[in-house]
Formats: sequence, structure tokens, C-alpha cells
Amino acid sequence: MDFVWIIWYPALAIVIATKESTTMPTVVYIGEKLREIRTRRLLTQIELAERSGVNPTTIVRVERNQVEPHFRTIRKLAKALDVVPTALLGE
Repeated sequence: MDFVWIIWYPALAIVIATKESTTMPTVVYIGEKLREIRTRRLLTQIELAERSGVNPTTIVRVERNQVEPHFRTIRKLAKALDVVPTALLGE
């Protein structure tokens, strides 16, 4: 039986995995690439927010790499910038 125990302490999370091959989740930060494409398109963060339907605060936090955006957010931003989502991922 495969299971994962997560033990939470106030400032520390310990994960104990019993699965034989545990992989770490990939963290996706697109801030630098998003800012680069946005400025190349001569858009402000507010204009991008209006075009994409994403909250301006979210755009600020994504560009500062303070949050990892959901894939649906990446899709909305890519559509508003007229690029494929992988362009924001740097691939």
C-alpha cells in the first residue's frame, strides 16, 4: 500500500513517503518571462489584467515570483499576450 504522511509543525512541514520512487513536484515560476513579453507588447500590468481577466494583484505577484500560477491563469495570460502557454514557461 502506497501512502504519504505529512507532519506539520508551526514553521516546518515534514513529508514521510513510503512510496519507492517519490518525485518532487515541479515549481513553475514565470515572472521574468511574463514581464519580458508584457513589456515587449507595451502593456502595463493593469492593461494585461483587463485583457486576461486576471486580477492585477495576481499579475504583480506572478511577475515577482511570489506565487506559482495555476495553469488556467497561465492560459489566460498567454491568450491575452497572443502567445502559446509554453512561451511563458521559457520553453
